[in-house]
Amino acid sequence: MAANRVNRKVMGRLRLASQGLLGPGLGSVENAVRWMTATQAQDLQAALWAIGVRVPGAGLADVRAALHSGSVVRSWPMRGTLHFVAPDDLRWMLDLTTERLSRIIAGRHRELDITPADIEKCRDVALERIAAGGPVSRTELFEVFEAAGQPTTGQRGIHILGTLCRHGWLVQGPLAGNQQLLVAFDDWIPVSRDLEQQEAIAEFMLRYFRSHGPATVRDFAWWTQIPLTDVRAAFELVSGQLVELEFGGASYWMSPETASMLDDGVPGQRSVLLVPGFDEFVLGYMDRSLVLAPEHANKIVPGGNGVFKKTVVAGGAVIGTWGRAGTTRSAAVVPELFDETTPLGAGAQAAFSKAAEQYLAFLDSNAGSLSVHPRVRNGP
Repeated sequence: MAANRVNRKVMGRLRLASQGLLGPGLGSVENAVRWMTATQAQDLQAALWAIGVRVPGAGLADVRAALHSGSVVRSWPMRGTLHFVAPDDLRWMLDLTTERLSRIIAGRHRELDITPADIEKCRDVALERIAAGGPVSRTELFEVFEAAGQPTTGQRGIHILGTLCRHGWLVQGPLAGNQQLLVAFDDWIPVSRDLEQQEAIAEFMLRYFRSHGPATVRDFAWWTQIPLTDVRAAFELVSGQLVELEFGGASYWMSPETASMLDDGVPGQRSVLLVPGFDEFVLGYMDRSLVLAPEHANKIVPGGNGVFKKTVVAGGAVIGTWGRAGTTRSAAVVPELFDETTPLGAGAQAAFSKAAEQYLAFLDSNAGSLSVHPRVRNGP
């Protein structure tokens, strides 16, 4: 498919549509997480809104309840970074990505004097503690490690914990305030899918292009950190289920449903959205220039520090950042536009106000739904 009358904003709006940020959204918290395949979640509060903005009508309590009950899980499935994923997807994702990441961080483990025997010792004492006393906080778990002769200072503890989670022995489980307690993986996720390597890469890729397209093969390889050679081999298994769009000298791929909008009219031309920091709409691609002008990239990630600010997205393009004018419940949501000489027009201002109301309504939802019992089971 050639890029007739397609520009960067149209490409951006296609991505908004595929990510569930236009129209009716993704139906439910669990559906949104599964559809997105993996949603960046190192900043928990930002990640909760990343799901909320894709499920109109959902409240903060709904997303927290899904996390608390285990119908959504948060772990390190790729890039050594926390993401939300569907529980039955986590193990095959870890099987696909853990070995390579372990090789990458092996040097750091040598610096921290972490050996395979140390990992096994920490695994055994962690599972023993959880079996005896139930979900455990990170602080309590580190005390267990220390008592077993395993120091946790100087990042040693978090590297040990990350390794135990990446190997599928532990996983973050129910919420205790804004922290998650650690539980045994097999108790929290008793049913997992099992995929062979190429099958797993193919599914990962198909779901990425459906939920993030239009995107390139290199975008996907960056997103997962799966070697490009392996990605290209598996791509042959899924390319027939996707639509190619040539734009700017590159091949972009997306679902047929997203591609059909090019014939019917791509929605969202007057849309204004408030997306959180670290949102997949900005972060989920190696090349972000389709939606974020390179000259403004430093305003989103100041100094390249890896901390993504909250963004205002208008008509498929990032036009600024946003925040609260104060810390009280009544504090207004205010934009900080890249071009301060061109304020939002009347229509865009109305759309911004509606988006702000959606965000504030999300925050105001009753936290009482956390009375749901966490799922810690010993069998299906």
